[in-house]
Amino acid sequence: MPSRLDDELLRLVSAGVLRQYQAEALRSAADAEVDAAVAAQERSQPEPAPPPKPRTPPAAPHSNALVEVLGYVGGALLLGAVALLTLANWGEMGRAARISTGSVAAVVLLGSAVLLKLFRRRDQLASALASLGCCVAGFATYVAIEGETGRVVGVAVALTLAGLGLWWLAGSSLLVATFGILAVGVLVLTADVLTPDDGSATNSAGIAGTGFILVAFALAMLGLVRDQPTAWSLAGAAMFSSSICWLIQERGEIMALAVGTAGPAALLVAYGRRRTSVYAVVGCAILLVIWPTALYQLTDNVAGVAIGLVVASVALLFAVLLLSRRRPAS
Repeated sequence: MPSRLDDELLRLVSAGVLRQYQAEALRSAADAEVDAAVAAQERSQPEPAPPPKPRTPPAAPHSNALVEVLGYVGGALLLGAVALLTLANWGEMGRAARISTGSVAAVVLLGSAVLLKLFRRRDQLASALASLGCCVAGFATYVAIEGETGRVVGVAVALTLAGLGLWWLAGSSLLVATFGILAVGVLVLTADVLTPDDGSATNSAGIAGTGFILVAFALAMLGLVRDQPTAWSLAGAAMFSSSICWLIQERGEIMALAVGTAGPAALLVAYGRRRTSVYAVVGCAILLVIWPTALYQLTDNVAGVAIGLVVASVALLFAVLLLSRRRPAS
């Protein structure tokens, strides 16, 4: 179609103002300028975004819950069978049979834990079997040696195996087993090593209370490298055990109150920083048991229980008010 420019150029050529080649040169220049402007406009417009690709749902992880359950059930059945056979025939079994029964059970449990760790990577189940194996190995050692020496050596063997398991495996079962072995170790050392022959049970309770404070410290240190909520909760349980021992000790109520307050205070501070509810639960439980019991022994009156409950309740409410103002740790 003839444009307005073409008409104007044709008129100028007819009037003799322009020659034909000059008109064609002007038309070519005008066409080039129009094309450049169109190209620049197209480049300035953003390219349309490609349509989003459909997202494929992530593949659901293969559930191994059945295998885990079967493993726990198998370990429990094995331990139960050994326990029943041992209890039913313990009196008729000779020393060699007793030692072999405990040793075989310990080897099977510990060997199963090692195999699971090496080949199937089931750390939780391996930890549970290893914790049972450590306790059985300690018992087998005690049966083999017997007497006070057997008790001490059995605790040492069980504790050594539990320490190796904690270093190699991850899982709360070994922490629980370690707490149990340490608790038995405190009682064994208190009764067989640290208590003199003419000492009374009430006097040795203070020694056990000090031992449980050391157990609490050890578990607090373990919490820095392994399952912190479980380790620190067990440390609180050790402080509770220490408070109970001090309540048995003659004139140990003040020490029981001190220990029974320091442990919950540490757990409540940990709760304020970590926001792990188990710390608050364990700490509150210790306060609500130790304060009423200790004040009852101090006053020898039911009013002491009421005072202890009031003090524990005020302390808990004050802790809740303080902790509610803290921001959760990022």
